[in-house]
Amino acid sequence: MANCLKDVFKTDRPLIGMIHFPPLIRHAEYPGISYISDKMLREAEMLERGGVDAIMIENNYDIPHHEKIEAMKAAMLGSLAQLLRSATKLPLGIDVLWNDYESALSICESAGLSFFRVAAFVDTVKTDYGIMGAKSNDVVELRHDLGRDDLFIMADIQVKHSEMVDKNKSIEKSALEAMAAGADALIITGKWTGDAPQTADLEEARKAAGKFPILIGSGATSGNLPTLLDYADGIIVGTALKEGTSLDKEKEVNLKPYKAELSFAKIKEFSEAFRKFSKR
Repeated sequence: MANCLKDVFKTDRPLIGMIHFPPLIRHAEYPGISYISDKMLREAEMLERGGVDAIMIENNYDIPHHEKIEAMKAAMLGSLAQLLRSATKLPLGIDVLWNDYESALSICESAGLSFFRVAAFVDTVKTDYGIMGAKSNDVVELRHDLGRDDLFIMADIQVKHSEMVDKNKSIEKSALEAMAAGADALIITGKWTGDAPQTADLEEARKAAGKFPILIGSGATSGNLPTLLDYADGIIVGTALKEGTSLDKEKEVNLKPYKAELSFAKIKEFSEAFRKFSKR
């Protein structure tokens, strides 16, 4: 039986704020552990004070990504996760790009995190970093072997920044497969960072999912929340909460540079809009 949103997030309509880590150790642009940890703690405090229900961390700027990260980077992520766990009472989760569920599960176990995101769960996809094979069986098996079936799996279906290898596979089929394979929630994204999901995809996914939880994984703004929350149970948001103007998505993987800080004003505005439209 799938874990419930309320068991993890204390609400069945969660708002999950992202903390995108700057480049990690051994990256050419690595700014040092003190810079990363200080920025993380500042942003976590803003997210908590601004009203999110949970925080997810991610090695967003460690480009180029690989299917699995180096051991030293995984250790750094684990250390940062432990520091964050001691700094907030909010539920915490992790996404280890590009599809490193092993590191994610290990960090959840060691640092006391509650949930993790898997980009290629039931869909094999082509990315700028190679073909990423579907790993649902391995994910669920490893979670069980750790004795942590309570760890909440957020499974992307037909995820952004990728192309489906099976171009004829419908999002309905991906949704049904992910639910059957052991996901606890589905994540629906647009095609790129900052792109909201297509309404047709949301309709199709919701029809397939029934009452199964669906989360929006990209492109949510205060303006489109009314539409998104007609189909989704929760929102994952990061880029929209950062300071500064967005870069050209035709040229950039990330729309904001790693030095861009979260804006408390944007967090507060988004959180208030989310609460308003969640109550309809």
